Amino acid sequence: MPPLEAVATAPTRADVWNATNAHRSVQYQVQAEAEPDLLCRALNLFALQGLTPSQVRVERQGDLLSMDIVMDGLSWHRAQVIAEKLRNLISVYSVDLQDADIARVGAIQAAG
Repeated sequence: MPPLEAVATAPTRADVWNATNAHRSVQYQVQAEAEPDLLCRALNLFALQGLTPSQVRVERQGDLLSMDIVMDGLSWHRAQVIAEKLRNLISVYSVDLQDADIARVGAIQAAG
């Protein structure tokens, strides 16, 4: 019988939900069809994870609904997962995800 050997294991994948991962403030810019329940469905994606956005701005222009949602304390991976879930909502045309700090700097430079 061959002697027992240590089994080489592949390195484990990084835990992207781990609290030690870098957290940041992110901004979602959502363009969608102006449906009565869309705002509730979009915000419910955050509520289901126990998250409360720090800022929500919604504007309706005819048949188009524009939402800006700022969320603090997310890892980039988690923010991307939520963005993908927003994209999968019926009536959503597009979702842009960006670092909220970079978005603020760009807005200040555009205004100045």
